[in-house]
Amino acid sequence: MTDIGVGLARTMSSAIGMLVLVLTLGSHRAEAAAPDDVVERYRPYLTEGIDQALAGARDLQSKIAAHDLAGARRAWLAARAGWERSEVFTAGFVPELDSEIDAWPNATTGFHAIEANLFGAGTTDDAREADALVKHLSDLHNRLRSIPLTSQGLMDGAVRLAYEVGESKSDGGESRISGTSLEDMRNNIAGIEFVHRTLFAASLNAIDREFAGAIDGKIDELKLLVSVGDLRRVDTPKLRRASEELVVALQDAASRLGLRKSTLEQVQK
Repeated sequence: MTDIGVGLARTMSSAIGMLVLVLTLGSHRAEAAAPDDVVERYRPYLTEGIDQALAGARDLQSKIAAHDLAGARRAWLAARAGWERSEVFTAGFVPELDSEIDAWPNATTGFHAIEANLFGAGTTDDAREADALVKHLSDLHNRLRSIPLTSQGLMDGAVRLAYEVGESKSDGGESRISGTSLEDMRNNIAGIEFVHRTLFAASLNAIDREFAGAIDGKIDELKLLVSVGDLRRVDTPKLRRASEELVVALQDAASRLGLRKSTLEQVQK
């Protein structure tokens, strides 16, 4: 082969190599962008949770008006369950409503202000607070269809909520007075699991199956740790460690998916 032929062959080889590299990078970027293509799959789950919270709050409002303490407590619990499943979304996407609905520990309104009277003082003197809770949840419900959802925002919410489960809820946390912290954690983990498995798991599995399986395993471990019958039976050190490990894994997942690394800002309400 002549020198010219050798040079041409080398040039073509280099060009082909660059083309392969570009196509490979493009493929990875397409995989990374995939979560935004399916992010709307979260909206029905979110809507269902907020629907339950609003229905429970309206029932709570009527039970408080009737001075039905037992009924008001049941309604509060039902409303709370729907809200807790939706916390991956609430703090990051609607922080102004989150602070009105679920402020803690210095709560003067929302769930925890009502909780203190219903379960602590044993009174139904919460008509104003119940009205405000219904108002704010109704506002959120009316905005759900139009609020843009992003994979970044939902990943951030999952990371922050995973941290909160181990850091502030495992020892009684927010719902100490009503005694529902164990149920809060179960609902929080259910919300994290839904977001991960519906929006991110498939893309992660395509990138690194072993890593994706490890995240599934961490979520399953958290579910097992809160499957006990009483909060006092929760292995708190193990729960905190599993929570922290899930946080780190989800932060790593964000990077692998081409998202910004999620931080723990805004964890404290």
